Amino acid sequence: MENEKFVLSVIVQNRSGVLTRVSGLFSRRGFNIDSLTVGETENPDYSRMTIMATGDDYIKDQIVKQLGKLHEVKKIQLMEPDNTVTRELMLIKVDATGGHRAEIMEAVHVFRAKAVDFTPKSIGVEITGEASKLNAFIEYVRPYGILEMCRTGVTALGRGESCLTAE
Repeated sequence: MENEKFVLSVIVQNRSGVLTRVSGLFSRRGFNIDSLTVGETENPDYSRMTIMATGDDYIKDQIVKQLGKLHEVKKIQLMEPDNTVTRELMLIKVDATGGHRAEIMEAVHVFRAKAVDFTPKSIGVEITGEASKLNAFIEYVRPYGILEMCRTGVTALGRGESCLTAE
């Protein structure tokens, strides 16, 4: 069994302390969270957590079982890569002082990103997509100088008729 990245979508009650209990579960068992996003669902009583972790089949199984024991957890779904749409948002500030403004803006256009801040010294860019797209953009602009960067982490939705709800 080989370690691989996997994504879980978890519907939880939308109340204080739930995030602490979920992250504490990972910590107590020595599992690492690669990325975690949380937001309210279409029903404000529930939040949806998208958790990316790395592990083999045993670790996946243990995480699902342990999450299932938490009272506030209503549903858990292991997101199958072929049947899942994943996206991430990144904001990145690139140094634009070296006369490379046109090249940076061309990359913004090619990667279907958006310039959200434009100063004489830097260009702030918003880009969404799969992690590989964001990583490719980072590698392209790295020679110009990355001044600052932040990423949201993965969020995921099942393709087609598949829906994860609390009911």
